[in-house]
Amino acid sequence: MPAQFQDYYATLGVSRDASADEIKKAFRKLARQYHPDTAKDKVTAEAKFKEINEANEVLSDPEKRKKYDLLGADWEQGGQAAGWHGGAGAAASGAADSGQEFHFGGTGFSDFFEQYFSGGSRYGFAEGFTGEAQPGAGRAGRPRRGHDVEGDILVSLEEAMHGTQRPISLQTVNRQTGVVETHSFEVRIPPGATDGRRIRVPAQGEPGANGGAAGDLFLRVRHAAHPEFTTREADVYHELEVAPWEVVLGAEVTVPTLDGRIKLRIPPGSENDQNMRVRGRGLPKGKTGERGDFYVTLRVVLPNQINDQERALWESLRAGSTFNPRA
Repeated sequence: MPAQFQDYYATLGVSRDASADEIKKAFRKLARQYHPDTAKDKVTAEAKFKEINEANEVLSDPEKRKKYDLLGADWEQGGQAAGWHGGAGAAASGAADSGQEFHFGGTGFSDFFEQYFSGGSRYGFAEGFTGEAQPGAGRAGRPRRGHDVEGDILVSLEEAMHGTQRPISLQTVNRQTGVVETHSFEVRIPPGATDGRRIRVPAQGEPGANGGAAGDLFLRVRHAAHPEFTTREADVYHELEVAPWEVVLGAEVTVPTLDGRIKLRIPPGSENDQNMRVRGRGLPKGKTGERGDFYVTLRVVLPNQINDQERALWESLRAGSTFNPRA
């Protein structure tokens, strides 16, 4: 089934030779504009937010971006002319080709991303499969369990925080007959679903043969990039831009978290890139009620331009200071 090509550079509004910093800035600007929690038209914003997340997922990763650039105009041939092979739509190494294609709906990723940039094989192994001929494997009437199927599911940090139910569709296409079957079902995203976690959906994989059980569907959680936060396991990180005098003299600031804004005290003498920890304001950890931590990374920002009065103050500081960073 052909996938529609996605121009990720156009989605983010950057040139093909844009730097990593330009891509990051473009994404954060658009993500703030279209974040579903703040946008007025939530339906349109949610669709746009998924598009810019997918574009950022590819272009912010040097390896994925290189593959995407190599793919270029050869995408309909899977990048064969460029010598690149997408792996998401191929059978797992050693597994027999089932003659079927699987396409997901409701995961937050386009068919194009699933086909060329999904994080692993779309097919797993049938139960007991070793890559070698099995005794009686070709015997007529022998029940065979269907292969497991894997895919990615894009989950916002808000969904990972509170949990949610997601409607998913799995479309199976028989490459020989062209018959298309679609199964729709609900997938529960539990509170605290960390990036990379696999969610098992029983019996939603490849159908079994000769009365054999169906395989399972495994969905890998991929945290949607957020304009304010990143995650590591259950810990949440936020970069806070601060003025030089705030780290030197100390300050009290208000910062966002996933469940509301909090006040944070910056101690005098703090440093650039310093992490400040707020315990228990990260993602939930299982059913215990315990949560990860929230880290604020201080980023000291210097003014690009100063007026005459500010220049006089900086010069006065220089003249009266005993501080020498090179001493």
